[in-house]
Amino acid sequence: MSKTSPMLHLLCGKIGSGKSTLATRLGQAPGTVVISEDHWLNALYGTEMATIPDYIRCAEKLRGVMAPHVLALLRAGTSVVLDFPANTLETRHWMRELIARTQAAHELHFLDLPDEICLTRMRARSAAGEHPFEVSEEQFRKITSHFVPPTETEGFHVVRHGAE
Repeated sequence: MSKTSPMLHLLCGKIGSGKSTLATRLGQAPGTVVISEDHWLNALYGTEMATIPDYIRCAEKLRGVMAPHVLALLRAGTSVVLDFPANTLETRHWMRELIARTQAAHELHFLDLPDEICLTRMRARSAAGEHPFEVSEEQFRKITSHFVPPTETEGFHVVRHGAE
């Protein structure tokens, strides 16, 4: 029986673009594990995250802890869906280092949707209580102002998802 090479799936998209929904779908493939930043941040730091700087501090700590775990899974032949937002150059640089250290195949899924669709989805998600973190429209706009779409020069295999 031949073993396929592990795949590292990365997700880039604004709040409400569908990253976690896609992560769940990708995670249904055999031999695949989903690691959700929102799940881990909520479990570890939920009450400590009241502001955007709090999120940045906690997310940085989580990346430091998760990196060796993700590397071990990939080296063991397990595919990983890293449901962490690949929305800034800094975060994608961290993800690029994971790829370089394992030589894993990867796909950067770019969920390229307009703000209004993301906001509508975000509001519906908040109203349904389906997400551990609620984001106001003001926070959405502030966070989105830091969003940097991926470029070819970063060296990722980008899979673009639009508003289908």
